[in-house]
Amino acid sequence: MKVVIQRVSRASVTIEQKTKASIHKGLLILLGIGYADTQEDIDYLVKKTVQMRIFDDAEGVMNLSVKDIDGDVLVVSQFTLMASCKKGNRPSYIEAAKPDISIPLYKAFCKAMSEAMEKAVETGEFGADMQVELVNNGPVTICLDSKDRT
Repeated sequence: MKVVIQRVSRASVTIEQKTKASIHKGLLILLGIGYADTQEDIDYLVKKTVQMRIFDDAEGVMNLSVKDIDGDVLVVSQFTLMASCKKGNRPSYIEAAKPDISIPLYKAFCKAMSEAMEKAVETGEFGADMQVELVNNGPVTICLDSKDRT
């Protein structure tokens, strides 16, 4: 499982010209789910993301987490994070989980994130053609892979 975490001033997801979700100060999380991912991957990434100190404290030092600032979270599924570009110029998505695996894991990730934040998180729509807009604050962008913990 992979996430791209972006510290944002605001972010939104639009589907067919209708805003599905929007947030203010917080995190936009792009989530890629692989065929071998499990609840253990979810638990690791949710804990790491919620506790990551990437927001400024009173002295302007990145010392606070999204939970510390009572920030918002928007989670968007993005199977292209699982792309392999080792051969040729067309990415291979063989590592990406099929919907029968990825949809339940996406829902479980969102639920776990909501529980960890102790409030609702916003979401995109799995499998939809989404337009994602964001104002990356910093910019701060962090990539995490649950299979790369050492």
